[in-house]
Amino acid sequence: MEKLKKILLSNIVPIVFLVLSISAVLVAGIPPLFLVSEVVRRLSRNTFLVLSLLIPVVAGMGLNFGIVLGAMAGQAAMFFVVDWKIKGISGIVVSIILGAAIALVLGWIAGLILNRAKGREMITSMILGFFANGVYQLIFLFFVGSIIPFKTKQFLLPDGVGLRNTVDLYGTIASALNKPWTIQIGTVRVFVIPILITVTLCLFIYFLFKTKLGQNIRAVGQDMHIAEVAGINVNKIRITAVMMSTVLATIGQIIYLQDISTINTYNSHEQVGLFSIAALLVGGASTRRASIWNAIIGVLLFHTLFVVAPSAGNKLFGQPQVGEFFREFLAYAVIAFALAMHGWSAKKQKH
Repeated sequence: MEKLKKILLSNIVPIVFLVLSISAVLVAGIPPLFLVSEVVRRLSRNTFLVLSLLIPVVAGMGLNFGIVLGAMAGQAAMFFVVDWKIKGISGIVVSIILGAAIALVLGWIAGLILNRAKGREMITSMILGFFANGVYQLIFLFFVGSIIPFKTKQFLLPDGVGLRNTVDLYGTIASALNKPWTIQIGTVRVFVIPILITVTLCLFIYFLFKTKLGQNIRAVGQDMHIAEVAGINVNKIRITAVMMSTVLATIGQIIYLQDISTINTYNSHEQVGLFSIAALLVGGASTRRASIWNAIIGVLLFHTLFVVAPSAGNKLFGQPQVGEFFREFLAYAVIAFALAMHGWSAKKQKH
């Protein structure tokens, strides 16, 4: 009984979400094939972003709210690719290369800052994301079209300075990764390339932690002092972890946006950190421990609830908007609960 109790407590978040998801599916009465189709598509476009959180967690830096920097880098690259009229897979490749270059710089700066805030990485990365968002808005609202040349006038504001709220990717790189290879199973469409890219990342992360760098990341995450005594450059490893996470977030955001086919210029990146972290925690991860399976299970459960919540809200209360509020509330609630459990566990271990 004690062992069962321990298993239930350590997996309380995924269990609660599983119950909520099943209940919402039953209440909503959504056709099963439609639900499967939506969840499969969300798995292919969202999982990469969630996986980008794993390396900093293993490095002992907690949940990296700073992946929003990577998301902004990816969006910035896509804006210029659209302006340069680079289409299809070529546009995606150029977006990834340009976005990764920007993300490396941003990740390095973020790593330096987080090294000065050891023990407070999560709140620091969150505030860093807010600051970076301000700089991002300054660049794309005031500099683009004035200091930074932008030829595609249809995406600029009427006075020719600043990007419009929405940049349409149709005709350029919209669904560029989805179109080449699609499997149709009844009404369920499976986009193979995004899934293969995600599987490749899973294999990369798996083998990374078997390398010397991966072992050093684990050592730093377990105990920075012992790692330093063992001759590991702790600060360098932590910066490397943040840089890798930021670059992966850039690629994840590009995969996500090409599937959506529209960029909400000033909002698409804002919830990236929140929802990715919530999904990871829903999968059973904590601020100190996370795995590939936590990410996959979390995306599956979290997005199942996302799909059915509006319909369930409409059936129960006659208002689909209730479901929208409910799922956003859950994202914050899951993060708050996980952080509270982490604090409680840490306190219990001290005693």
